[in-house]
Amino acid sequence: MKFCSHCIVDGELRPIIETFGQVENSCPVCGKRKAFIYDTDVHSKLTDNFEQLFEIYTPEFALPHDFPAEEKKLLVTELIDRWHIFNDKLSSTDVYRIIRAVCAEKYTSMPSLFDAPIGIAELNDTEFLRAHSLLRSNSWNDFVKSLKEQNRFHTNHIEFTILDRYCSYIRKVYKKGTVFFRGRLSTEDGFPAEDMSAPPSDKASAGRVNSAGIRCLYLASDLDTTIHEIRAGVFDYVTIGRFELTQDIVVVDLKAIDHISPFIEGLDPLEHAINKEHLKRINLEIGRPLRRSDSILDYIPTQYIADFIKSIMYEGKPEYAGIEYNSTINQSGQNLAIFYPELFVCTGVEVYHINELSYGKEKL
Repeated sequence: MKFCSHCIVDGELRPIIETFGQVENSCPVCGKRKAFIYDTDVHSKLTDNFEQLFEIYTPEFALPHDFPAEEKKLLVTELIDRWHIFNDKLSSTDVYRIIRAVCAEKYTSMPSLFDAPIGIAELNDTEFLRAHSLLRSNSWNDFVKSLKEQNRFHTNHIEFTILDRYCSYIRKVYKKGTVFFRGRLSTEDGFPAEDMSAPPSDKASAGRVNSAGIRCLYLASDLDTTIHEIRAGVFDYVTIGRFELTQDIVVVDLKAIDHISPFIEGLDPLEHAINKEHLKRINLEIGRPLRRSDSILDYIPTQYIADFIKSIMYEGKPEYAGIEYNSTINQSGQNLAIFYPELFVCTGVEVYHINELSYGKEKL
């Protein structure tokens, strides 16, 4: 069977196809033109990757009798929904045909793995979860309750070595000169550039990444996201600062934390599988906008995680300069929370007048 590098979105597998595949006029699966084509009759480089991942799954007939029914899925569904390996444009039939062709010998010896429900037995193993879960109680709600109501600074609900490891998989480098933006509600006269950075410690209020009194520079990727993030209203004036990075930095890209490839060398796919939901929750919480009626206590879990990321050191120096996360107010934008505001300099300001708003709504 033939398929192309565009059929695969996994960051570890695509380079393999582009290295060993041959460019052909069009892909018989997704229709992409002039794409690198991988032919399962010729190549076998992907086989070991998939078969190692499949080892974490147990066919339904061999699962414990009390294994939750809702955790039983088809292998195709797992590859699409849990691991995000394939292009969303491919149908489940396309994915099935690809994995059956890539792992033809495995299919011959164990067709039930491909054709019948399967599960990860360890998801129902309390002892295994306790030893390998990012959250020691395996519950985000327990983690939040502990921080809010019991011990705010020294919880034992999170396994830092695991969190540190997953952060290393989602490192993102920004080069000197990269530009981001910050906005402030203002008068039509605006603010000068020197007043556009993070507020001083005695005026720093709590945010999703910083506790009160700790400086943090919140930036956005573009003008529209900046205006959305400061909740500008109609007829407001907004001063937008243009911020330029003064040196190369590394940040943790939390947007990617629940899309880490299971094929990274040295990564344990079983441990990864049981932590997928926790990683997804971190991504959702870090970008979740608070309503006016919400408490600042709702920031505490993400502040705690951000403080740990800030504390990670390498050769005596901070490893990460900040955190990147999705804007939930402007779906196409990204936000950057910088632990060290002096890394960016405001090179200019512009004042905008908001003359129109567009509201979305959803009936409850």
